[in-house]
Amino acid sequence: MTTSDTAEHDAYPPQALHDYAFLADGERGALVGPRGEIAWLCAPRWHSGAVLSTLIGGTGLYAVTPKGRFVPGGHYEEGSLIWRSRWVTESGIVECREALAFPGERGRLVLLRRVRATEGPARVRVVLHPVADYGTQPLRDARRGDDGVWTARVGDLHLRWSGGGDASLSEFSDVGSEVGSTGGQFTLDLDLAAGQWHDLVLELGERPMRDDSLPVPSETWSRTERAWSDAVPALDGTVAAHDARQAYAVLRGMTSADGGMVAAATTSLPERSEEGRNYDYRYAWIRDQCFAGQAVAAVGQHPLLDEAVRFVGARLHEDGPKLKPAYTVDGGPVPDQRTLELPGYPGGFDRIGNHVNRQFQLDVFGEALLLFAAAARQDRLDRDGRQAVEIAVAAIGARWSEPDAGIWELDDRAWTHSRLICAAGLRRIAAVAPDAARKREWTELADTILAHTTAHALHPDGHWQRAPDDPGLDAALLLPPVRGLLPADDPRTRATLHAYTENLARDHYAYRFRHDERPLEEAEGAFLLCGFVMALAEHHQGHEVEAHRWFQRNRGACGAAGLYSEEYDIAQRQLRGNLPQAFVHALMLDTAATLARTPGLPT
Repeated sequence: MTTSDTAEHDAYPPQALHDYAFLADGERGALVGPRGEIAWLCAPRWHSGAVLSTLIGGTGLYAVTPKGRFVPGGHYEEGSLIWRSRWVTESGIVECREALAFPGERGRLVLLRRVRATEGPARVRVVLHPVADYGTQPLRDARRGDDGVWTARVGDLHLRWSGGGDASLSEFSDVGSEVGSTGGQFTLDLDLAAGQWHDLVLELGERPMRDDSLPVPSETWSRTERAWSDAVPALDGTVAAHDARQAYAVLRGMTSADGGMVAAATTSLPERSEEGRNYDYRYAWIRDQCFAGQAVAAVGQHPLLDEAVRFVGARLHEDGPKLKPAYTVDGGPVPDQRTLELPGYPGGFDRIGNHVNRQFQLDVFGEALLLFAAAARQDRLDRDGRQAVEIAVAAIGARWSEPDAGIWELDDRAWTHSRLICAAGLRRIAAVAPDAARKREWTELADTILAHTTAHALHPDGHWQRAPDDPGLDAALLLPPVRGLLPADDPRTRATLHAYTENLARDHYAYRFRHDERPLEEAEGAFLLCGFVMALAEHHQGHEVEAHRWFQRNRGACGAAGLYSEEYDIAQRQLRGNLPQAFVHALMLDTAATLARTPGLPT
């Protein structure tokens, strides 16, 4: 790269996760920073190589940035993932309305950006530098047509960019790891009068774009607006309805037409600086999808529930008792873990793929049954779903005594939560069993698992412990009673909630378990999923004030765009881990619905 090109990228260093917004269309997602930089975008699918990757040290970038000094801001349009970047400059206010055209196509994305001088004139710099496969496959064969539309290739993808007809194209060598290759960067300067706007439309696809398929910006914006309006319900029956709608929009944006919902849009964002906890979450975790399905069932909405049932059911039909914890969103295998030759996000390092593909996690069968039971209560369980129930029940019957990696994906042990959540799933599905024989069989299996776990994993103090050979506490142990395993007044339920609150909660932030003798907040960030589970557990007990305290504290542990990551560093008030984290949004939505209902009822 030339000196000027390097300087262009150096102007867009990684930002605190708090400052990013998220665009998604179901098939892929992008992170937008406060300087209008899209720092992360994989194409054509969630698990594909990144085309824009400065977030983890790659070279791909697409920025729309005011010139001169400014103060950044922005917000989502209600009930959507249409983002409005907003900058107060020395001469006025500039906005950039941006979205991935929704719903997305599997093999082609359309990224919309409309720059507007809202108040006063605006001078804006646009930089487009796509580099496929995490910064190793540069732009090539770039041509500007007579209509001012650019076409090019980037890696295996076809690119088309309209609205950039006046852009200059800088070519340079030594891009990424391919010595001697040539690449290109588009640069466009816009001068807009007050009230004027300019549309930019970027397309990336697996096949060449037809001339007659060039998007008309106003029409594409209108379709996207209507689609989001249709997709996201009002959710008036929840507490914090605005945030509940935003959580629902995030879950919808992360759910593919194939039914799979990614756990997060990103990879390699560290949970703890320099401690090696970097993971690739661009895959569909069965457990996370079940959490999301149960959450949308709790608010009475069916489309995302149906997608979860379809995806989880299909995986059970295909893999049965060998069900994997995670898949690609189209049901394929998660690739093996490997590193890239990139610097990574500061404090972490680059990693793609996930070793979860080698694990057995028993609890996913219990979560699947909870999902199917929620669908059955809404009369949304079809024949394939009922057959998937039989497969999951048989798998639990055959494998419940085996060691597994558990919800936190640790070393194989007889994790207590895994067995209890299976028993909870069996009891829930037995309540909607099609006949008395199955109801009796499934209830007896639940009773057997519960009795065995009580005999081997109940602490002398009366609370559940993590495993028969581990007397410690675990936030996951709060969830089975909330899901219907045991009543609120069961001594084991109350003892576990009391012990957990005393030992693993601080100032209404929750932690998963104790790693070592360090203070909780030094070992890891507060785990936001667990904070919302605490709200559910307190509601289950009828402690409404405490439930709302937990909900409000953890609801506020989000970024400026209302997005949640996995962990929250309470000392620095910063998000940690991949973004956005679907299961946190799911539990936030579930809690918002549950707190609006009568306390003491299982969710």
